[in-house]
Amino acid sequence: MELRDYLRVLRKQWILIVALVLVGIVAAAGYSLLVTPQYQASAKVFVSTQASDNVADLVQGNSFTQQRVQTYADLVNTPVVLAPVAARLGLKMTPDELSTHISASSPVNTTIIEITATSTKANQSAWIANQTAASLAKTVQTLETPNSKGAVSPVKLTRVQVADIPESPASPKVWLNVLLGALIGLAVGVAIALMRETLDTRVRNERDVQQITEAPIVGGIVYDGKAASRPLIVQVDPRGARAESFRTLRTNLQFLDVGADARTFVISSSVENEGKTTTGLNLAIALSDAGNRVLVIDADLRQPRIAHYLGIEGAVGLTDVLIGRAELTDVVQPWGKTSLSALPAGSVPPNPSELLGSQAMASLIQRVEGMYDYVLFDSPPLLPVTDAAVLGKTVGNTLLVVAASRTRKAQLKGSVSALANVGARLAGIIITMLPTKGPDAYGYGLYGYSGYGYGYSTEAAETPVTPAAKQPGGDRYAGRRER
Repeated sequence: MELRDYLRVLRKQWILIVALVLVGIVAAAGYSLLVTPQYQASAKVFVSTQASDNVADLVQGNSFTQQRVQTYADLVNTPVVLAPVAARLGLKMTPDELSTHISASSPVNTTIIEITATSTKANQSAWIANQTAASLAKTVQTLETPNSKGAVSPVKLTRVQVADIPESPASPKVWLNVLLGALIGLAVGVAIALMRETLDTRVRNERDVQQITEAPIVGGIVYDGKAASRPLIVQVDPRGARAESFRTLRTNLQFLDVGADARTFVISSSVENEGKTTTGLNLAIALSDAGNRVLVIDADLRQPRIAHYLGIEGAVGLTDVLIGRAELTDVVQPWGKTSLSALPAGSVPPNPSELLGSQAMASLIQRVEGMYDYVLFDSPPLLPVTDAAVLGKTVGNTLLVVAASRTRKAQLKGSVSALANVGARLAGIIITMLPTKGPDAYGYGLYGYSGYGYGYSTEAAETPVTPAAKQPGGDRYAGRRER
């Protein structure tokens, strides 16, 4: 991942990250408020040897003292020092228990020992530190005094700093804990965000598409919650931003290098509910608005929907032409006053894939290519059935619709492979249902949405009903539902 990828992930998952930072802050603050405060007090003792006017004796005594200092510091936590302290202060603790509240240290190359005592009571911490210093001095004097009569200890410990009663607790350090909690929450949030991005199997944006296929992205349609009630947005709201996206798609399509002068495309998707049918219809309307003669053919012989969306008669259509039961000119229906015509699917045959791959279908394609500027085939999804792949090989150009945040990367890879396996050309990718805001919003300014998807279901499809008043020639069949 590049730096911009990390920034995109952070921007995308910022709510999660902020939430975990707040959790860390609250947890740290709660801990700081609930934990018992601890007070610390320190006393210092100076270790010295007997004075002498001889320089050699002074040097030797200083070296002896430095060697002994660390030993005396370790002596602080022994029972011989702490037992008198516990008895003198009336502490209900054993020397071993008391030793966990006391520490001693000596800076390097010094003869000073610092004794620090910790307690839940401020005055008690000072008492323990001072009494421990006094007990250490007495213990060292006893241990270092020779057994001979009248001998004195060559080492003397003098308390040079008396432990004062602390005014504030040494722990918990609330602000330090809060800062640490925030940093831990931030680290956990970033880690989870990166993990979610790594494990995410859905196609979110054009970058995910580009990592799977080199086919050009010819359009991006943003998500619109109202798309189900107005699927033909180019007709219903021609001046809207989403309608403009289909005109941008139309422009990009005109510049595709499809070879020769063929302008015939199969429009399919990986799975159901990706918006392929309404994308094809809105594109067809946009092409016809530019003065092109356009024919849209419902090649989904399993669950046809073109007739319903356009509000035309669909009882007779493509299947009747292919089996020779009807003439092409008799079943092709003009749509309103536009240059758009439609060929519905007709009767649902028992062998759709065989019919679409037949010689009759190839002959029909050659015939309509000579009659229209653009021919768009609406086909079933690629992964559930082979119809689209078979038709794509015959037609030569396929536009694959990919729904952002719905299509999985494995499904897109499977669709690309399905087309490659039969030698069908993937002419371009159309991304639908893109978010309008955030890091995954489409970056090329192509706005619009075709939100009605494809559903292979045994139940009635939730097909939106477009008002007949807004569909040319659609007052008779506008309310019909397709399964």
